[in-house]
Amino acid sequence: MFTGIVEEMGTVLAVVRETGRSRITIAGKRVLEGTGIGDSINIEGVCQTVTELGENSFSVFTLAESLKKTTLGLLRTGGRVNLERALRPDSRMGGHIVQGHVSCTVPVRELRRESGNVYLSVEIPEEQIRCCVGEGSIALDGVSLTIAEIQGHIVRVNIIPDTIKGTTLAYKKTGELMNLETDIIGRYVERLLSHGASNKSRLSAERLIELGY
Repeated sequence: MFTGIVEEMGTVLAVVRETGRSRITIAGKRVLEGTGIGDSINIEGVCQTVTELGENSFSVFTLAESLKKTTLGLLRTGGRVNLERALRPDSRMGGHIVQGHVSCTVPVRELRRESGNVYLSVEIPEEQIRCCVGEGSIALDGVSLTIAEIQGHIVRVNIIPDTIKGTTLAYKKTGELMNLETDIIGRYVERLLSHGASNKSRLSAERLIELGY
C-alpha cells in the first residue's frame, strides 16, 4: 500500500523487452534507502516488485498485463518517473490509500497555469467516473490529488507548487496518457450498490440514505 506522496523522481536507465514482459531499470536515491529485493515500489502509480538492486538503481520485471493496462509499456530510456516506497505501519498517512493497482489510463485534456495555480484536467471513462466525487481523492501517475471539479467526463485537479516541482506532472502534455487509480473505498461502494439487487445485498442507495449518508 502507498499514500500517493511521491518521494522522488527517478530516471529510466534501461528498458529491455522480453517475451511477455519488460525488465526496467531505474535510477533513484531516496527510494533505495532500506529497500531490499522483493520489496514494492510504486512507479508512475503502478506497484512493482524489486528484482535487482544496483548502487544507485533498481530493476523490476513488468509483466504483460501491466504493460497493456498502464503507461509502463511506453517508458523509454531517459524518461522521468514518480517513485514511492510501500507504506510502513509507523508512517504518516499524508495522501490517501493508494494500492498501485491502476484502474485505466486517461488522456490529459489541459494543463493550465493561472495566477500562481496549476490546473490539470483529464478525461475519465464512464465506468471510472462513477467512482469520482468532488473533493474526493484520485491518484494520477501515483500522485495523490484532490478533485476540484467534475464536468461530464472531465475531472480537474488544482496542483500545489511543491507537487508540481517534485513530480512528473510538470512535464505532461495534452493528449498524453496518465495512470489513473480511483479511490478504493469508492470502488467498493460502487460495486456493492450496482450489484446489490442481483446478490440480494442489504446495502443499497435507499439503505445508505436511511442511515444518514
